[in-house]
Amino acid sequence: MNNRQLLEKNLSENNGIFRLAPNWVPRVFCVPGGRLKLAPKDLYALGKERGGIDERWFASTTKADNENAPEDEGLSYIYIEEKTAVKKILLKEAIELMGDRILGKKVMSEYGGWKMFSKFFDNQNPLPHHVHLQDEHAKKVEAAGKPEGYYFPPQLNFTGGDFPYTFLGLNPGTTKADVKKCLADFDKGDNGILNLSRAYKLKPGTGWLVPAGLLHAPGSLLTYEPQAASDVFSMFQSVVQGQTIPRELLVKDVPEDKKDDLDYLVDILDWEANVNPNLVEDHLMRGIPVKSKSEKGKKEYDERWIVYGAEEFCAKELTVFPGQKAMIE
Repeated sequence: MNNRQLLEKNLSENNGIFRLAPNWVPRVFCVPGGRLKLAPKDLYALGKERGGIDERWFASTTKADNENAPEDEGLSYIYIEEKTAVKKILLKEAIELMGDRILGKKVMSEYGGWKMFSKFFDNQNPLPHHVHLQDEHAKKVEAAGKPEGYYFPPQLNFTGGDFPYTFLGLNPGTTKADVKKCLADFDKGDNGILNLSRAYKLKPGTGWLVPAGLLHAPGSLLTYEPQAASDVFSMFQSVVQGQTIPRELLVKDVPEDKKDDLDYLVDILDWEANVNPNLVEDHLMRGIPVKSKSEKGKKEYDERWIVYGAEEFCAKELTVFPGQKAMIE
């Protein structure tokens, strides 16, 4: 039985549902927060030189852009049990073989494949102030732009970590010369980029919309993140809580002839979005109730939009209360 036949059989037997294997991703510049339900002894299972495992990716056809990583890191596998054997087939291959069945003919015709995925990321410390490239700049390194959304699930944030605040954008009145000065000082220690920004305290049950081009330094809450199918970024901060960030991560997705061009690096930013004085009003997501159902005084379920406002993705949260059932239309 070839892979397509095996996929068709599995899809039919499971009423249109594929079971995906867990998909763990390390980051060399991160300290895991320990809230991913991964055994503590496995947080550095891939070797300390690869970094701690702080991310779990869902339904991904995108390779994690990590140095010294295996070719399938970040890619999701469909997990198929066949009698006494287990077969794993890349979701990416499955969509290439039968995307019309999985995504539908309209999606395949318009987009050519699965153009987003989601993840949990879980860090004990804040991440560096960084930016994800817009399409214009991502295309120059044969990649796609990366907008993303954040949601902080109350169910998994039993502790806030070391810094439950996120820096977003730049202070109104900041100039491009201010940012270029920070980038010029990248190898001199703390380049002071956070002095040009402000932090917002994170609240479980809320989230942020982070379009490509907007600087952000995610805080230490476990975060659910739907995003476009890309792994491009540029780190603008040189030191985070005493941990140095190599300059290679500033210019990871920059053409070779632009790696020392400060004007090009600043141009990666969506400038107006970064100095927007209404950043909170335009990007904070508080959750929008969709439907809840109660019967005989007992709440059965609650459904709400948690990520919205982007063209590339959206997300809902469904809570089914203990002892209850939910039929979602």
